[in-house]
Amino acid sequence: MAALEDDYTRAPISEAERVMLDYVVQVTRDATRIAPSDHDRLRAVGFDDRAILQITLIAAWFNYINRVADALGVGRDCARHDP
Repeated sequence: MAALEDDYTRAPISEAERVMLDYVVQVTRDATRIAPSDHDRLRAVGFDDRAILQITLIAAWFNYINRVADALGVGRDCARHDP
């Protein structure tokens, strides 16, 4: 776990896991730059279209829910100060 948290690209994981995480990082950073070749890389390491859909949905959901939490201040000290 520590290796994954530190730098997944150097962690002792399978090629399929690394390709999946590369894809998830790209979805997180800029999903508009996902190309058919990204899906082809996932297929080349064993993911079928259903798995690619699931990976995409899970990554997108986590990105969405984290942004909602950030916007609402979840996990931050957002104590309301009355004037």
